Parts: sequence; C-alpha cells; structure tokens
Amino acid sequence: MELSELKEMSAADLRVKERETREELFRFRLKLRTNQLDNRAGYRKARRELARVLTLINQKARAAKAAGSE
Repeated sequence: MELSELKEMSAADLRVKERETREELFRFRLKLRTNQLDNRAGYRKARRELARVLTLINQKARAAKAAGSE
C-alpha cells in the first residue's frame, strides 16, 4: 500500500491495518521456519509496511495530544 493511501486512513483504520500486517508477518515467519517460503521479498515488504503503519499511528497520536493540550 502506498504511503499516501496510509496517510489518508483514520487511526482506527490504521489499527486494523496493523493487526492485518502482524498476522501476515506471522504467516511469513511460520513459512520461513518450515522452509515453505518461496519469496522472501514479501516478508521484507510486510515488515516495512508494518513500520510505516506504526509510524503513522504514533504521528497521529502525537498530533492529537498536541492539539488537545493547546
């Protein structure tokens, strides 16, 4: 998913995306350990997507906190 698409999502949607990506990473790790993973690039891509989602969640939380304290 593109970064611009992720930025347009709400915090709740980002939490759902985080959960989905974590589940996808779990499946990738399971396949990796059982030598059933054919394409390791998907694993790396999922890790990076999770990092993007978590970064955006933190940014939105900080922005909401800053807006609330003003």
